Amino acid sequence: MTESEEGRSGTWEPQSPPFKGGRNYLEVSAYSGGKSGFGKENVMSDYYLFHDSAKCIGCLSCEVHCKDNKRLPVGPRVCRILTVGPRMVSNIPKLDFVFIPCYHCDRPWCVAACPTGAMQKRSGDGIVFVDETLCVGCKACMSACPWGAPQWNPETSKAVKCDYCKDRIDAGLQPACVTKCVTHCLHFGKPAAVPDARRERHAKAVAALGGEGAAKPPLAGR
Repeated sequence: MTESEEGRSGTWEPQSPPFKGGRNYLEVSAYSGGKSGFGKENVMSDYYLFHDSAKCIGCLSCEVHCKDNKRLPVGPRVCRILTVGPRMVSNIPKLDFVFIPCYHCDRPWCVAACPTGAMQKRSGDGIVFVDETLCVGCKACMSACPWGAPQWNPETSKAVKCDYCKDRIDAGLQPACVTKCVTHCLHFGKPAAVPDARRERHAKAVAALGGEGAAKPPLAGR
């Protein structure tokens, strides 16, 4: 065993981000030993959190209730709303809002980088979470994640991140950000069911136009 192998519980090597199955993600070659293992190898989370940007008003209620659920102090933003704009659309200023949670990657860099095994991936559903009892506050996960998902909790001097409110999921509930969204623009569930939210939005838009456009084939079907 070489010196580098002996001193590290895991190594990771970033590769170019390909497009597979219509989804843009970073394929990471990550290998871990000791406690820093992947609970569910090469599989994305069983859940999907969809943000309907057309309905989002940027009120930040998702951020507020996320922090309240985790009892977080000022500073860490486990889920974030980013404001894009303003930009002019038909001479009218327009703002767009982007919701950024943790993406619960198939092979998460944060898990590979964690030297103590505090950053883990649940074997049952692929949710990536932090075991605070093992976290030593080294911030390796924060440096490894390209999305900024792991955040620093100044009160505990440990990392904290979006875990889809796994305590609520285990109790049969939805994440706090979803249940408290005032415009119902956040949808959580199995990936196969989430596209229904998009179809519902399109159907309502067509209905509002009095059926105009209903006969037009979708671009993907041409």
